[in-house]
Amino acid sequence: MTDNSGNLKDPTLYQEFLAERAEILKHKWIESEKAGYDIGFERALSDWLANHRNGWLMHRRAMQSNPCEPAPASQTTGQKCSPC
Repeated sequence: MTDNSGNLKDPTLYQEFLAERAEILKHKWIESEKAGYDIGFERALSDWLANHRNGWLMHRRAMQSNPCEPAPASQTTGQKCSPC
């Protein structure tokens, strides 16, 4: 949503959208490399939502609530916590 000046009312929501979109595009690239051809955004989106979104969200929320405490191994996506 925007206000009358065109500014986003909730920039956090937009940042979440951008972060999720970046992960989907990364997934698209990885899966396309594995397949040897471009799998397309729709297929990458469907696969990422079905197989990776929940883990990504749990990891992201854990990192936002305590960025210096590593998430349990079952929730990690290979990203490392930057030093505090």
